[in-house]
Amino acid sequence: MTAGSAPGGPAGEGHYGEDLFEPKHPGESERIDAAALAYDPFTTGRLRALGVEHGSRCLDVGAGTGTVTRWLLEEPGAAEVVALDRDTGGLDALKDPRVRVLTADLTDEALRPGTFDLIHARFVLMHLPGRRDIISRLAGWLNPGGLLVLADAVEVPDPLDTSSAYRRVMDAMWQALRTTIGTDTSSVPAYPRFLREEGLCDVAAELLCPPLVAGSPLARFWSDTWNRMRPELEATGRVDGAVVDEALAYLASPRFAELGPGMLMAWGRRP
Repeated sequence: MTAGSAPGGPAGEGHYGEDLFEPKHPGESERIDAAALAYDPFTTGRLRALGVEHGSRCLDVGAGTGTVTRWLLEEPGAAEVVALDRDTGGLDALKDPRVRVLTADLTDEALRPGTFDLIHARFVLMHLPGRRDIISRLAGWLNPGGLLVLADAVEVPDPLDTSSAYRRVMDAMWQALRTTIGTDTSSVPAYPRFLREEGLCDVAAELLCPPLVAGSPLARFWSDTWNRMRPELEATGRVDGAVVDEALAYLASPRFAELGPGMLMAWGRRP
């Protein structure tokens, strides 16, 4: 969700991982992996259903700690996986000769990683300025028959809950992410349209919401994220420290059960 490395917000100052989530923070890899535990089964299930053809060259954008890259290496079709991220410290353990770790900024218009049979980007584009143009560039890196798979967050809030501590902290988080690093999920539901505009065929999408219950990896991810963002949450004016504490206590309580932010996955194939 907020689990990648990406350039900074609208003012163009700083970088995503440095502004809020320092990659070298002792708990950052664990925070990212908690989200991966929740979303990887959906991601890998869809990628397997779409198929990784024999001899495929794959690009994993915003590879993070490499959980999807490792899965791709286990699939019989993958001949090479390029794991791209702005900060690749979490990929040091990848020693497979079929992996090429590429430290690069996706917003760099001079970036030319080659062409691919599968390109996957999860929880990356929503943090980037010029994301529509980036989708065009990603589509342009596809080989004929190649697949582009995009996944980002969408909110599905309870319309009857506008004032609980949980809702207020979640709303404050999205506002803080937007004002500090430029996160914007408003165009995520348009991803299928964007893929069609790029001339891709077999375009489809699905919305996935992992269970958000106390003690789950996803609950741990949000707890770690909110704790790390406390100053930014309070700076929005939507919450104070007491509200954040109440939301965190609720997140950890046995009675906690919410429909958390979902992940929209959209895909299309180059004719």
